[in-house]
Amino acid sequence: MSDTVRFDLDAYLDRIGWRGGRRPDAATLRGVHLAHARSIPFENLDPLAGTAPSLAPADLIAKLVRGRRGGYCYEHNTLFTLALEALGFRVTGLAARVVLGADRLDSRPRTHMTLLVGAPGDPQPYLADVGFGAAGALLEAVPLTVDTEFHDAGRRHRFVHVPHEGPLEMWVLEAHERGETAWGGGDGAWSGQYAFTLEPFSRRDFEVFNWHVGTNPRSPFTQRPYIQRTTAERHLCLDGAHFVETRADGTVTERKLTDEAEARRVLDEDFDITVPPGLSLGITVPPGLNLLT
Repeated sequence: MSDTVRFDLDAYLDRIGWRGGRRPDAATLRGVHLAHARSIPFENLDPLAGTAPSLAPADLIAKLVRGRRGGYCYEHNTLFTLALEALGFRVTGLAARVVLGADRLDSRPRTHMTLLVGAPGDPQPYLADVGFGAAGALLEAVPLTVDTEFHDAGRRHRFVHVPHEGPLEMWVLEAHERGETAWGGGDGAWSGQYAFTLEPFSRRDFEVFNWHVGTNPRSPFTQRPYIQRTTAERHLCLDGAHFVETRADGTVTERKLTDEAEARRVLDEDFDITVPPGLSLGITVPPGLNLLT
């Protein structure tokens, strides 16, 4: 997946506000990961317009770095791969099965891109992922170690192994969520986010995944806006017309947007996203709907 010739590392680091070191070590990995997660929003406006977004380095730079836009997992993690490789890290793409909200481990296909990262001289591999559009996403890269709780910028995560029929170990990333029922049982606090093996996937694999997820009419990303943004103070999510703000203290505020104009204002002011000209967000409110429910 290496393509650093056309990659502008300085522009990328300036976009995410990273002023720290550039050594390929764990501290840099965690810091750059957190800076990216808090700077570039998750959004699906290209698939909503019927187009699979480009994963070419020049296009990622133009859109996510120089443009006032974000992207979804393939864009975020391809861009992050290019940055990490330019910094001297080894990166392997992995394909994951999203289990958040699923009733069974195998009820969904592998459609999420995540990253296995190695640093020179460090025997410990790390899982990095700046493109998972959920409140339980990683904020920092974490060591790939089973049954150990990690604290990443205020969030809590762990990996568990689960049985399955394949020859490789199946890893599940779990997030600790206040008051929610855990996927797969447990104490009601740990919730599965996605499952993966360590089988490597290439850039060409992800180009096929990207085209399928970005154009299939059954894909949720082609049907309604799905936008997320994380800052140190809050996590924002727009799912269709449903707007949710979760503060760092756990306070949640929800409301329904009234129309297309309000949705555009929210994307501009809260998500720092410029909607492409001519794109309809599809935010309509049926007559008689109580907007306060």
